[in-house]
Amino acid sequence: MFTGIIEELGTVTSLHADKENLDITVRAGFTSELKIDQSVAHNGVCLTVVSIDNDSYTVTAIKETLDKTTLGNLVSGDVVNLERGMRLGDRLDGHIVQGHVDQTAVCKSISEADGSWYFTFSYDESLSNITIEKGSITVNGVSLTVVDSKKNEFSVAIIPFTYEHTNFNTFRVGTMVNLEFDVIGKYVQRITELR
Repeated sequence: MFTGIIEELGTVTSLHADKENLDITVRAGFTSELKIDQSVAHNGVCLTVVSIDNDSYTVTAIKETLDKTTLGNLVSGDVVNLERGMRLGDRLDGHIVQGHVDQTAVCKSISEADGSWYFTFSYDESLSNITIEKGSITVNGVSLTVVDSKKNEFSVAIIPFTYEHTNFNTFRVGTMVNLEFDVIGKYVQRITELR
């Protein structure tokens, strides 16, 4: 379980295809604190540490993950949002995040608002995901509040700290991102569909 509060930015140092899987090696400041088999969220995707080497560690993304996220688009040098799993007893500063990406989205627009930024994303409505005004959404692992909810798009407001300490500062119109919709909203949506 995660909170959506990004700990640090990591740099992808290498990618290695192994059959249908992709081994992703990331350089990060907290590598020395990691253990094999530990979960780390990468742009919101929960992956397991499979090896550690000095200041870098490797995780493996399977085909299912590559098909549903943007991880297959990574290239060496890309910057990724990182968060280690929450410890029992920690404060829940963001919202409950599972690290299970529901789908991808595309950045439609970016506008500056005198010290902050508004990012608008569109997503495939046929996958039955929804947002609600002032509800929670996770974009590339970042816990955010929806400020403009529409049928297949939403906006979020980004403060300077988040802009500077996540990979939001690399987004452009057309950038693909990973979305995890609010887990409670997903259960409500599913119950409604079954009735």
